[in-house]
Amino acid sequence: MGFINPSPQSTYEPLRFTKFVNMENIILLADAYKYSHHKLYVPGTQYIYSYLESRGGMFEETVFYGLQYFLKAYLEGPVITAEKIKEAGEMLPEVFGRNDVYDATRFEYILREHGGRLPVRIRAVPEGTVVPVRNVLMTIENTDPACYWLTNFLETLLMQVWYPCSVATLSREIRKVVRRFYEATASTAAFAGIDLVLNDFGFRGASSVEAAGIGGSAHLVNFSGSDTLVASTFAKRYYHAKTAPGLSIPATEHSIVTLLGETGEASIFEHVLNTFPEGIVACVSDSYNIFRACEEYWGTLLKDQVLARNGTLVIRPDSGDPVKTLLEVFRILMDKFGFSLNEKGYKVLPPQVRVIQGDGISYHSIPQIYEALQQAGISAENLVLGMGGALLQRVNRDTQEFALKCSYAEINGKKADVQKLPVELDADGHLRTSFKKSKAGKLRLIKDAEGWKTVAEGERPGEEDVLETVFENGTIIKDQYFEDIRKRARIPV
Repeated sequence: MGFINPSPQSTYEPLRFTKFVNMENIILLADAYKYSHHKLYVPGTQYIYSYLESRGGMFEETVFYGLQYFLKAYLEGPVITAEKIKEAGEMLPEVFGRNDVYDATRFEYILREHGGRLPVRIRAVPEGTVVPVRNVLMTIENTDPACYWLTNFLETLLMQVWYPCSVATLSREIRKVVRRFYEATASTAAFAGIDLVLNDFGFRGASSVEAAGIGGSAHLVNFSGSDTLVASTFAKRYYHAKTAPGLSIPATEHSIVTLLGETGEASIFEHVLNTFPEGIVACVSDSYNIFRACEEYWGTLLKDQVLARNGTLVIRPDSGDPVKTLLEVFRILMDKFGFSLNEKGYKVLPPQVRVIQGDGISYHSIPQIYEALQQAGISAENLVLGMGGALLQRVNRDTQEFALKCSYAEINGKKADVQKLPVELDADGHLRTSFKKSKAGKLRLIKDAEGWKTVAEGERPGEEDVLETVFENGTIIKDQYFEDIRKRARIPV
C-alpha cells in the first residue's frame, strides 16, 4: 500500500504500510438499538438492500469520497473473532439491562460460516465522482440470507462517509469561487498556482486524529496546500498516493515572533529572512501591529533584502476584520514595494511578496474578501488562504443531508420494494410529502446526455450502471487510487 522512504542518511529499513489493523470491535460499532433488529424484522426476512444518498443541503452536487478508508480500516478481512464476540457479550447486557437483546449466535454464525468476514456486498460510484444531490451514491446488501440483519447494522459506521464527502464537496465549492475570481482578475500564469490557494490549517481544531486524516485528505482531493500532515498519511495508506499530496512551506508562529518582545520584532523578521534566503517562507506579522510591520519593517527596513531574495515572502495577518485588514495591508505593501498591472488590468505585487489570510476564512467570507480586492483593483493572485475549523469542523451530516435507507427486501422468497413517504405541514398548514422520502427498489445510477439519473434495476437496461462493486464478503474488490480520485473531482476548465 506504499511506504515511507527514509532520509538518505538513514540506516533504517523503510516503514512499509501493510493492512491497517484497527483495534475497534466491529460488533460494538453500531447504534445500540440495532442489536434488537434481528428479532424485529418480520419472520422470514432474507435480504435487506439499502442505499446512500445526499438528499440536498448546502450544495447542488456532492463529491463522493472516503468509503475506501472505512472499508479498509474497519470492514476488510476477518473482522469477527471469538474475542470480539466475548467482549460484546460482556458489555451489551450492561447496556440494555437484560439478556434477550444481544444474540451472540448471530456473530458466531459469521465466524463459523464465513471465517469472520462480513457477508455483504457494497456498490458505489467511483470515488471523486461529482454527483448531483438526490441520487444514489452507494448500496449495501447482505449476501447470506441468514444475515439479513447485517445490512443496516452497518449503517452507523458506513454513514460516517458523510464527513469526507462533505469536506471534499465544501473544498471543491471553494475552488469554484477561487476560479471565478482568478478568471476575473488573475494573470494566465497565476493559474499554475491555484492548487495552493486554499491551505488546510485544521489539524489542531479537528475532533480527533482520525477526523483530521480523513477530512484533511478529502480537502486534498481539490487542493494541494495543507499543514495537516496526517491527511497525506491517510492518502498514502488508504489510497496509494505515490507522493505526499499535501504540500507546505516553512512558516513562523507567534511563539517565534514574540520571543524578543515588541521591540525585537524586526530582528525576528530579519532572522527569518536570513534563515531561509531562498524559496517560500511565511511570517505571521500581526503579533503587535500588522500595519507597522508591513510599512516600517517589511516595506522599509527589510525591503531590499525581501526584493533580493530568490523566493517569496508570504506575510500573514492573523486578526481583525479580514476585508478591512487586507485592503489596508495591500495598500501599504503596494505603496512600499510597488506593483505591476497584469493583462486584465489588476494590480500585482512583485513576485517576492504575497499575503496569506488564515483568520476568519470560510465559504461565506472568501467571496467577500475577493470581491473587495477586485473592487480595489487588486488581483486575486496576490492572496492565498488558510482555513481551519470552517473546513474540517463546520460541517455535519445535514450539510448535504446524507441518509442511508432500505429500499428493497426479500421475505420468504418474495421480492418487496420498500419506501418511506413521510408527510409534513407546510407554512400554510397543508400536508405535503417531506424531502425525507426515500427511493424504492434496487437502484442503478446512469449518466446520459441529460445528466445523472437514479433508475430502478430493470429500467433502461442498455445503459451502463456507474455503481461498481467495491466490497464483497470481506474483500476489497476495487482498489482506488488518490491520483484518479483527484482527476474525477477536477473542475472542468
